[in-house]
Amino acid sequence: MNALTRLSTAFILAAAAAAPALAAPESYALDAGHTFPRFSYSHFGYSTQLSRFNKTTGKIVFDKVAKTGSVDITIDTKSVDTGFPLFNEHIQSEDFLDTAQFPTATFKSTKVVFDGDKPTAIEGRLTLKGVTRPVTLTVTSFQAMPHPILKKDAIGANANVTVKRSDFNAGKYAPNVSDEVRIDIAVEAIKE
Repeated sequence: MNALTRLSTAFILAAAAAAPALAAPESYALDAGHTFPRFSYSHFGYSTQLSRFNKTTGKIVFDKVAKTGSVDITIDTKSVDTGFPLFNEHIQSEDFLDTAQFPTATFKSTKVVFDGDKPTAIEGRLTLKGVTRPVTLTVTSFQAMPHPILKKDAIGANANVTVKRSDFNAGKYAPNVSDEVRIDIAVEAIKE
């Protein structure tokens, strides 16, 4: 029986060594120097205005084998950058972002949808000006590979969603200044 036990143990160890290692969820911290949410809207039909937020933090969890993930992003709404300081203050007023009362906006995912090895949509909840609404970000590009400079694993993506300002109590001047606002986010994150 001793020989049979040794043979069984050897077989189990050999099978375990030959089995591929299972990947686990990996955490990535947002790279603040390469993560910028932008928003655009029609200004009286004359032009499409484009602005961004300069300070964003958060974490992404990605499991390429299980095809799951999560996204948790916080945007400093006081970092809004329209390209014009007076207009930055206007956007931060009570009529729009009300940054005195609501200095951050957040997005927390509830589901990441994959097509093959890449995420194509991220369902979640956007909180802006104290109002939380379900939204689905469309992922238009995704990359996971070692960062050529930092020599660490990194991921990056571009995603977008269109929301109504009025859904977040920020609809002043609609429809002349469009109620619909497109949010685009360029994200890069480094493995922790």
